[in-house]
Parts: sequence; structure tokens; C-alpha cells
Amino acid sequence: MSVVRSTDARRTETPNAVMTTFASPTQGGTGLALWRVEMRPARSGPRHSMDTEQVWTFLTGTAAVDLDGEELALAAGDTLVLPAGLPRQLRSEDGFTAVVASPAPATAHNLDTGDRVAPPWIV
Repeated sequence: MSVVRSTDARRTETPNAVMTTFASPTQGGTGLALWRVEMRPARSGPRHSMDTEQVWTFLTGTAAVDLDGEELALAAGDTLVLPAGLPRQLRSEDGFTAVVASPAPATAHNLDTGDRVAPPWIV
């Protein structure tokens, strides 16, 4: 059993959001990552795909998600299951907070640049 204290949670800041990792393989987990996303208002993440499924539960705010060409509207209390391999992009006009779980490790594929990266909030 591992305990990750709030003071040990890892924060990763991007131009669009702050991710706070609560558990991951490098923080005592064995195969699951759990993190909070706080997306700033009027921002969008990159168009990408993931090689693992993700489960997003929205706590505050609203989000628009383009999932393989389908537009989805999410609000506080909604949960979104994102399958592995599908193109996606998240946007928010008023900002949102969500908690996300994913198998780890995981790799993101930026569909605009072709880059593949292991997001630091998942490792």
C-alpha cells in the first residue's frame, strides 16, 4: 500500500491547463494514473489520440469535446469514457475541473505535429 500525500502530488502546467497527479506508476501506483485537470477559460488542448482508454469526470464548468468528428457537450457531474486510439480535442469557454483515470503508462500522439509523448501527469 502507498500513500501519496497532498504535498507530494505532482503539478504539471501547460499553456492550457494545470494537471495535478494524485497517483501514477512513479508515485506508488502499479498500472493506473489518477489526476485532476483544471483547464483555463477560452482554451483548448491539442488534437491528439491516446493509446489507452481514459475516464473523465467533470466537477465544475463545461467542456466541448470533438471525439473522432462527433461534438460532445459536457458539464459538471458528467463522465466521459474516451476509447483508446480515437482522435480527440477538448475545449472550454468558461474553464473546467475534471478528475481523470487512465491505465499507465500511456502515450499521446499529437495529430498535428506527429509527436508522440508520455504525458508527465500519467507516468
